[in-house]
Amino acid sequence: MSAMKTRDIKTAEDAKRIVEERGLSHVKVGFFDIDGVMVGKYMQQKKFLSALEDGFAFCDVVLGWDSKDELYDNVQFTGWHTGYPDAPLRIIPDSCREIPFEGDMLLFMAEFEGEAEKICPRGLLRRILERGAKLGYDVSGSLEYEFFMFQETPESVREKGYRNLKSLTPDMMGYSMIRSSVHSELYHELISLSETMDFPIESLHTETGPGVLEAAIAVDDALAAADKGALFKTFVKIWAQRRGLMATFMAKWSPDCPGQSGHVHLSLKDHESGKSAFFDADKPYTMSDVQRHFVAGQQKLMPEFLAMFAPTINSYTRLIPGFWAPTEATWGVENRTTALRVIPGTDKSQRVEYRLGSADANPYLVMAAAIGAGLYGIEQKLEPDEQIKGNAYTVDHPEHQALPQTLWESAQRLKASKPARKLFGDEFVEHFAATREWEEREFRKHITDWELNRYFEII
Repeated sequence: MSAMKTRDIKTAEDAKRIVEERGLSHVKVGFFDIDGVMVGKYMQQKKFLSALEDGFAFCDVVLGWDSKDELYDNVQFTGWHTGYPDAPLRIIPDSCREIPFEGDMLLFMAEFEGEAEKICPRGLLRRILERGAKLGYDVSGSLEYEFFMFQETPESVREKGYRNLKSLTPDMMGYSMIRSSVHSELYHELISLSETMDFPIESLHTETGPGVLEAAIAVDDALAAADKGALFKTFVKIWAQRRGLMATFMAKWSPDCPGQSGHVHLSLKDHESGKSAFFDADKPYTMSDVQRHFVAGQQKLMPEFLAMFAPTINSYTRLIPGFWAPTEATWGVENRTTALRVIPGTDKSQRVEYRLGSADANPYLVMAAAIGAGLYGIEQKLEPDEQIKGNAYTVDHPEHQALPQTLWESAQRLKASKPARKLFGDEFVEHFAATREWEEREFRKHITDWELNRYFEII
């Protein structure tokens, strides 16, 4: 019998066989927290094989602290008041992947069960997709990310106070053949990594900015697409650091450079026929009634769901006119100045691009919010506002298209959103909104360079 390949793994029995075939003493298991940060550990083979059948437990503090391991003081799910107990997780057999720089080591993903599943990002997306399935639709998606590369290390950036960092390459050279050819070894390594770890890159090129790249990940069903996006962000950072470099997915790392986006492309298929639910050859822009309602839902709920697309303090420094980031809840056809870009095509390519998200957002939450809002539009048969033709930044917009300007405001809008509670559940909305309020409060404890420069002497 030939040796199993990771992409052949579908069941717990398959997973058991490949681990035993390779004679692994330990297996790597990881999952994603509320901020989209991957956590996990090496698990002894015997324990892993047991966990395949019965699950395993992990301290629920990973759902009760922020991206700096600071404990939330305002969430109900876990905390000192609960004693930070273990929460159950299940291993996802078909998530098996090679880790090319760890010999025969295998990586498996996991997700929370029980009460923790109500706030688990991957679990949330799965529930949204089940909602779509009940409506008769299968959802496909893909993510594309911009990220800056630096000739720095975790030690050097701290020594420099994150100032005067040396970018991988200088100057603004979007789509540069020079840059991608001079550094072709890097590009080839990243492409190879993406193929081996099953988050294949469809296109890779420089973007406008010193050392910035953009990668479009190949389309897949929406849950797998979110897995690919989350793993891509994690392992790009790992790959870069192993090469003595650093990659950042901050929404905006410098006031002198454009921000970094995390766009998502979505399409729906009719489950029975397998045909596009978005494509109608007889309608303007080949845009079906279903796609129109889907876009309308996304547009209507964008201000209420913004915290899921712009989850950090830094996210809001990107949402300014003239830097390729949308500033209102707008839509247009093949218009990159709007928040929603309808892309006409064929039965295979008709889709919508949700352009609001920044690279720092959790892929599972971005997908859940973008799809959930669209399904809500279909359910309610909503109609979009008039599309924007031309420059969306120069158009006077109705008040309801305005987006929250701060993370705190976004958290309040999410908390007050009845559609959010209907789609995502009270437990998730309360928990996530509280984590964003915490993030804002943590920021308020600090004095920025701007404040010192502006007020220290003159006021």
